[in-house]
Amino acid sequence: MEENKLLLDISEKPKNLLRWLVLSFQHVFAMFGATVLVPLLTGLSVGVALVASGVGTLIYIACTRAKVPVYLGSSFAYIMAISVAAQANGFGSAYVGLMVVGIIYVIVATIIRYTGSGWIKKLLPPVVIGPVIIIIGLSLAYIAIGNAGLDGESGWRVPVVALITFSTVVAVSLLGRGFFRIVPFLIAIVIGYFAAVLFGLVDLSEAFSGYTFIQAPEFEFIGTYRLQFTAVLMFAPIAFVTIAEHIGDHTVLGEVTGKDFISDPGLHRTLLGDGLATFASAMIGGPANTTYGENTGVVAMTRVGSVYVTGLAAVIAIIIGFFGYIQAFINSIPWAVIGGMTIILYGLIASNGVKVLIRARVDLANMRNLIIMSTMLVIGLGGAMIPLNQAISLEGMSLAATAGIVLNLILPKNGVKEEEV
Repeated sequence: MEENKLLLDISEKPKNLLRWLVLSFQHVFAMFGATVLVPLLTGLSVGVALVASGVGTLIYIACTRAKVPVYLGSSFAYIMAISVAAQANGFGSAYVGLMVVGIIYVIVATIIRYTGSGWIKKLLPPVVIGPVIIIIGLSLAYIAIGNAGLDGESGWRVPVVALITFSTVVAVSLLGRGFFRIVPFLIAIVIGYFAAVLFGLVDLSEAFSGYTFIQAPEFEFIGTYRLQFTAVLMFAPIAFVTIAEHIGDHTVLGEVTGKDFISDPGLHRTLLGDGLATFASAMIGGPANTTYGENTGVVAMTRVGSVYVTGLAAVIAIIIGFFGYIQAFINSIPWAVIGGMTIILYGLIASNGVKVLIRARVDLANMRNLIIMSTMLVIGLGGAMIPLNQAISLEGMSLAATAGIVLNLILPKNGVKEEEV
């Protein structure tokens, strides 16, 4: 794989503490919106989710020998399962289900440890991986558009603030000099937040009400609730869906950094870190953890791949989980600001999928490749869904990846070129 030039390589530490802090805070802001949305939708504690994401990221760094600049945040894949389990039998059954998911990750990681990951590369060639990465980015596009108020239902103030935020990211990225050029998102948050206050999207008099300076999260440690295994069959199948997402996310990050993380530190180590992070999160009453595309987008934009930066971001997230006023400030950042940033972040992910196809020189005149790619894109972006049970379904990127894998295995290799048809 061709080596990309990073301003800060994976094992490099920022030269001074101030830069280190600013770069790490940028990752915290990038992950925050999605990380807290999961507990908000499921009824879990926002503070616990923040602490769990930080602890999970540190566990991941330890398992991968600090070789992968990944940040772990709350997974969206388990929202419905958590909600259904909690309504039926309480959150205890959801926590047990999530712990089982973590165990499944560990089992799969162990199998790969002894059988190798070469079969995965054969199963997921560039003609499959490329569209998967494109789908990962573009499937999030509607979230960015909705947050940015470009859905035609948000009036004029939300899109104006989103445009100011978006324009700031673009201007700083293209025209910024020195250190400012590598922190476009953090600068955009500051300017976007100020604009949101001016346009009345943030009420400072209400933003900090109900919070105290020190405010411990509402942990639910294992042992404080009854272990219920009634929801295990609801959660277990989702693990295999998110394992596919795990591989896609690491491939994206590999393209961004010019590394092959599937080989080094190895898929068995990355899966182990992800699985143990989810297990640890469930043990304290948090949601499942997963690798975050938002933070991969930050790495792509800033070209800062330092694990020291993502590690400090994890520590900051843990601290934020205990400080009420910091939580209040971050909670008060309007979705318009986040939407303005994610228009670029999600697009960067999709663009890396195109880069995979170009670098691998995938022959788009080959009808076999066209069938695989076109089928995956339509299924992944068209809302196709196959229900597996009352709580989960195979859909989106996971269903598209499954279709791509099957087509790649059954279609003959000697595909007919388009001009020969």
